[in-house]
Amino acid sequence: MSTATERPKPQVDEIERSIDSFFGGLGRAWKKLLILAIVIGLIWFVIGPNIGSWWQYILYGAFMLFQLLFAILFMIVQFAALFWFLARGRTYWVQPGETGVGFKDYKGNPEVLEAASRVVTLLKGVKEFKQMGGQVTRGILLVGPPGTGKSYLAQCISTEAGVPFGYASAPSFQNMFFGVSNLTVMMLYRKARNLARKHGACILFIDEIDAIGMSRMGSGPGFGGALGGFFGGGTGLLNELLLQMDPPPHEDSWFAKLKRSLGLKKGASERPLVLTIGATNIAQTLDPALLRPGRFDRKIFVDYPDYDGRKEIIKYYLDKVAHEEMDLDRLASETIGQSPAAIKFIINEAVINAHFNGRAKISYEDFAVALDNHEVGLRHPIRNMLMEEKRALAYHEAGHAVAMLKLYKRMRVTRVTIIRHEGGVLGFAMPKPVQETYTTDRNELLAHIQVALAARASEELFLGTQLSGVFADLQQATRAAAAYIGYLGMNGSLYSTAAFGEGIDPGMKREIDKLLREQFLKVKSLLNANRELVVAIAETLLQRLELNGDDLLRIEQEVERRKLQGEELPSLPEMDAPVSVLELLPTESASTAAYQDTPNDQ
Repeated sequence: MSTATERPKPQVDEIERSIDSFFGGLGRAWKKLLILAIVIGLIWFVIGPNIGSWWQYILYGAFMLFQLLFAILFMIVQFAALFWFLARGRTYWVQPGETGVGFKDYKGNPEVLEAASRVVTLLKGVKEFKQMGGQVTRGILLVGPPGTGKSYLAQCISTEAGVPFGYASAPSFQNMFFGVSNLTVMMLYRKARNLARKHGACILFIDEIDAIGMSRMGSGPGFGGALGGFFGGGTGLLNELLLQMDPPPHEDSWFAKLKRSLGLKKGASERPLVLTIGATNIAQTLDPALLRPGRFDRKIFVDYPDYDGRKEIIKYYLDKVAHEEMDLDRLASETIGQSPAAIKFIINEAVINAHFNGRAKISYEDFAVALDNHEVGLRHPIRNMLMEEKRALAYHEAGHAVAMLKLYKRMRVTRVTIIRHEGGVLGFAMPKPVQETYTTDRNELLAHIQVALAARASEELFLGTQLSGVFADLQQATRAAAAYIGYLGMNGSLYSTAAFGEGIDPGMKREIDKLLREQFLKVKSLLNANRELVVAIAETLLQRLELNGDDLLRIEQEVERRKLQGEELPSLPEMDAPVSVLELLPTESASTAAYQDTPNDQ
């Protein structure tokens, strides 16, 4: 029977194992111990008695060791500073409310605004939503054409949610040194998570995300794969972005890591809410891993505003500037296809135009000039063009204009000009839809073909020749005819060449040419039946150089009135001087007065 003072058997075994392990370690390390003893003996018996003579060598060795350590430390600090400088994110960090724009400033797209409002509601009520078992959206992809307000929407979301906003351009992440791009993304998300801990959430907006998020499918081991990582390419940057958008729960701060290592913090790590908003206009090129749930959970398409949206946007920006009374319905109708950014730019250009013309408020004329400059560019008139060439140009454009007036039902002619504009265009006739159109019937497509061929018909009818100016017109007419026959099945055949990417075969070429000839004869007959109108528009163009839609309607109405009353109508003049038809229009156009030719130019 064991006594009370007798140690338990397991404890005795543990002590014996420890002693055996200690002496076993000494036995295995006897060579190292022997060498250490010899070194200590040499120092003690050789250097010790002669320490004075050895002291200079000891100091020299210590000095050399210090220099070596200092050089290594300096290289490390220099290398770290270089990488820190190269990896700094070119990111604009905006504090809550700093942008000054909110949902009250987002106009023209109520459906997008509703989707954004839901995101804000979730950001504000993160705790309540998590208590329900839900997970807050961590990624939103904004897809849409340039200028539709994607970055503007992200700023509005951050303001309404009351959270910090980081604006970064994806191309700025790229770096020629391997690993620096990854470090940039890591530092960017680290800062975003720190801000999210402080404010509850943080929004990180990455513009032009397709620059780093393009699909990895088909990337090979060539220059882009083998050396691309070192020279700014490769897929390492995309991989890092994928990881940072949806990382595993982990501790970022050193204090939290220390507490967890000491056992003072247990349980799952709380992931700060960083909402990544990406913007692109070519979403089809993005990698599928970016688009999966958990990264970009939602996609919001931000399109051009419709009629009501444009009207709302125009009113919003007009209210910010001094302006005369303007018809918003007319302005909305004339800006079909314009983005919110373009509308803002046009109104600002109108203010500039009014300012330099000595007016304190903008008028419709200022708006029209700004819209014209935005759509077709600045005028570059040729002041010494020969009358023969100018007349040919006038009848060319008059043919287009009359065909548009007579054939287009859902479009109107807004401008006809023979003033050269940016891009080398000597003249043009510009149609615009009366309202948004989303489909085209066969008659409208045939009308497009006739309008494109009207210039050649006008040249043959009124000038008796064929000119090189129809180069682009024939291309446009041929494409429309090819679509009519080969793609849209409007010629009786339902076979589409677009199904297999086939070219135009000789048989189809003959059909296209036949259709073009038929439409050419029709538009030539149309212009011949409206000879007086063509002459009136062309001869007025020769003197005014540019006509707007209202001018064309006045000329058309005047010609019709004279026909009904049997009055004299404009006829084809001699080629050396223009016919005076200015009485068809009451006043001279102020926008073209500066471009009138001098007598020497005639």
